[in-house]
Amino acid sequence: MSKFAKKKDGDLPAVSTASLPDIVFMLLFFFMTVTTMKDSSLFVENVLPNADQTKKLEKKDRVIYIYAGKPTQEYIKTFGEEPKIQLNDKFANVPEVGPYILAERAKKPQELQNVLTTALKVDRNANMGIVMDIKQELRKVNALKVNYTTYEGNAFANLQ
Repeated sequence: MSKFAKKKDGDLPAVSTASLPDIVFMLLFFFMTVTTMKDSSLFVENVLPNADQTKKLEKKDRVIYIYAGKPTQEYIKTFGEEPKIQLNDKFANVPEVGPYILAERAKKPQELQNVLTTALKVDRNANMGIVMDIKQELRKVNALKVNYTTYEGNAFANLQ
């Protein structure tokens, strides 16, 4: 009888899973830091017009978005087919634009409050009257830096 058992040939040692939780948490933290959350869902149709000369906004944290256009199919029965204004995640009337801008301005740090840009994302089929009404409300609250968001392309394609 032998005192020592012979080691079996060909057996592989078990895979160590000690570092697996570290890898999982590193991936989790990575995706948490690089993922951006969607600000709002669109309730209006938003096919932007084309423009020949465009310039990209550099700092997105200094932009307040206002959407305008016809409500999407799921909201047409409730709100009709007239162009509507969307502020964050709700429909709004023209007089609500000014207080919305003031509230968004108050949320920003003090040093950014004077350099905010209001970006109008208006559907290409919306009439100009709603845009003029929005601009009048922006003038009342001294939000004079306005950007019209468009796609880069041939401006004459908008006429079709």
